[in-house]
Amino acid sequence: MSAQPQVALPQLGAPSRLKSSFTGFGRFMRKNPTGAVGLFMVLVMVVLASNWILLRFGVGILQRYDPVDQDSLIRLTGPSLTHFFGTDEFGRDLYSRIVGGASISLLISFSCVGIGSVSGLFLGIMSGYFGGVIDDLFQRGVEVMISMPGLLLALAIMSTLGPGIDKVIIAITVSIIPRALRNMRASTLSVKQNVYVEAARAIGSSQRRIMFRHILPNVMAPFLIIASASLGGAILQESTLSFLGLGVPPPHPSWGRMLSSGAQTYAISAPWMVIFPGIAITWLVLGFNLFGDALRDIWDPRLRGSQ
Repeated sequence: MSAQPQVALPQLGAPSRLKSSFTGFGRFMRKNPTGAVGLFMVLVMVVLASNWILLRFGVGILQRYDPVDQDSLIRLTGPSLTHFFGTDEFGRDLYSRIVGGASISLLISFSCVGIGSVSGLFLGIMSGYFGGVIDDLFQRGVEVMISMPGLLLALAIMSTLGPGIDKVIIAITVSIIPRALRNMRASTLSVKQNVYVEAARAIGSSQRRIMFRHILPNVMAPFLIIASASLGGAILQESTLSFLGLGVPPPHPSWGRMLSSGAQTYAISAPWMVIFPGIAITWLVLGFNLFGDALRDIWDPRLRGSQ
């Protein structure tokens, strides 16, 4: 009896997944062109920020100068091929400082939103799922914190802790947590009324399993929308704190501090010291907002019918 020939089945490996990723990205660009523009704007800043990190190891490609190096002979030099955005009052290359400021702004924004949103996610799920005394305690604390504007709360924390990158992250994170908590609580209250949650409870599933296996996956869409929308606000808060002298301390490059020093003295004689940091802040915040709006349009079930 002769052996049956074996037919090789096609392997679905990395090329297929890569093709699927490109297809999904192309569909995203067609349906959400403004979101694609926002993603491009963010990626530009991410590339510049990564180049500043590489410069720390002596392999920077997109910049030639260290953002903290001073040269009094070229102070307040206008934009040129040597110094693309000109130099500041200490002779530091403004382009390099803006690139360095992008790295610090992205570090602070992603850290604040990551810690604050994730904390608000789990606290909101606990508050909405358990209810009762736990919910009352969380909500009274949220009401106290939300009654104070986020920037004012951050200013109060920075005035107590003093300037520093780690202090800025703490201040902005504290202002993000209550809003994320309240939104996640509302999503949890909606999800836990579904039949599959009642069925899981009826068959004896533990509360931890219900929260992490049935509720958490179903609140991830609003969570990602909230997180993406908070990134632009974190950038603005960091820039505002630095503008007021309570944020990133010198000599670290900060867009807000650049605006503060340039606007006070050199807005007329050296306008590039104000224009380029302002453009950088607007560029990144607008990019995050456009991309966040696109994610909301994709994941918000109330808006899917309009796509």
